[in-house]
Amino acid sequence: MEKEKNEIKIEQLDKYADAYNNDPKNIVLRHALSKTAIPQVISVLEAENDIDQKFSIENKTLPVTNQLASGRCWIFAGLNILREIIAKNLDITQQFELSQNFVAFYDKLEKVNYTFNTIIELIDQKPDDRELMYILENGIGDGGQWDMFADLIRKYGIVPKSAFRETYASSHTRDIDDLINSSVNKFACDVQTLHKNGKDKEILVLKDEYLSKIYNLLVNSFGVPPTSFDFEYVDKKEKYHVEKNLTPKSFFDKYIGEKINDYVSIINSPTADKPFGKTFTIKYLGNVAGGKLVTHLNLPMERIKELIVSTLKAGELVWFGSDVSSYRNKELGAWDDNLFDYASAFGLDIKFSKEQMLDYHQSVMNHAMVIVGVNLVDGIPTKWKIENSWGAETGEKGFYVMSSSWFDRYVYQAVINKKYLNENELAALKEEPIVLAPWDPMGTLAD
Repeated sequence: MEKEKNEIKIEQLDKYADAYNNDPKNIVLRHALSKTAIPQVISVLEAENDIDQKFSIENKTLPVTNQLASGRCWIFAGLNILREIIAKNLDITQQFELSQNFVAFYDKLEKVNYTFNTIIELIDQKPDDRELMYILENGIGDGGQWDMFADLIRKYGIVPKSAFRETYASSHTRDIDDLINSSVNKFACDVQTLHKNGKDKEILVLKDEYLSKIYNLLVNSFGVPPTSFDFEYVDKKEKYHVEKNLTPKSFFDKYIGEKINDYVSIINSPTADKPFGKTFTIKYLGNVAGGKLVTHLNLPMERIKELIVSTLKAGELVWFGSDVSSYRNKELGAWDDNLFDYASAFGLDIKFSKEQMLDYHQSVMNHAMVIVGVNLVDGIPTKWKIENSWGAETGEKGFYVMSSSWFDRYVYQAVINKKYLNENELAALKEEPIVLAPWDPMGTLAD
């Protein structure tokens, strides 16, 4: 029997056109959309009444930072957490940043090495093997995860921004990312060619040559990372201080040190393949070879919110990851899933459950920021205050608001000091994590 073609028929189009013309709403929408973006046309004014920046718990922070045209949000968010610890210790209330460029420099170099190792591990696979193809197609980006951040600063330390400032390339990363990824794919081609020709002994030599050239590219683009520096600052009493001859590691060890090991990643992934109370890692995800596995403890959202609120009440901040591409008003500085009415305008109901969004690739974490406050009504969070890294020109001097319903739907990850976890959660962290496929939604990088 001949397979039905199921093509669009002219009669169908006639029916659609008649229905369209018989609905006066379409004329208004067509006129409006000819000159205006969809979100502006379907914006719900009433929803904007709920995004006022007033919070029952609010931790004051230093001014926001700006990642510019780069995907380094996870580094900015991580360093924003650390700078508040240092600022509190030293009574710094003026502008103070840690060098994002310093961490990004070594992240790029470590990611290249990590990816080279993975390519060598998959050397017998054809280029269209799903795992190798995933590695080659995703390449070396700017994004990352908390455990990747922690690995970098444990190994290399941190420096004040004054010791290693931004360059154009560090804050506009498209060109260098493209060049590095072309080199990575060429390396894969060269390595497999050597392997096919029985020249495996030459592979590590080739890898070292590539790494040397990538290092040169990074130094030329990002600058020469400091090995020593003087740290100058002014405290809240306007008294000047200077610490001389610090190294990135000594600076890190003095002000952060072992504290970095107290933070753990918790996620909310309510999918059938990820039971709550279990830990997970993702195959081939990482940057520092020999570093800690990227590990997530999966918990119900209500428990995650409890842990975040406890952290905020203690005067501490929370690194977190979410999908910021949905229901966003950047000018107002708000995320709220009631801001736009797609259903009334277009008849399209695009809301479905968090589990379904993950399973059907509708939503994944794509941005990391810092939670600095929450509004509680009868103990229940109604909105959250967010420190972003998109500069001070949007929102309220760069600070944003997330509605409670948006938070539940689109927040996927938070980093919590393990002192707030209960016995069962601490025990789960000691278990061997379940290994997920490289393309699992929980393996996406914040950028």
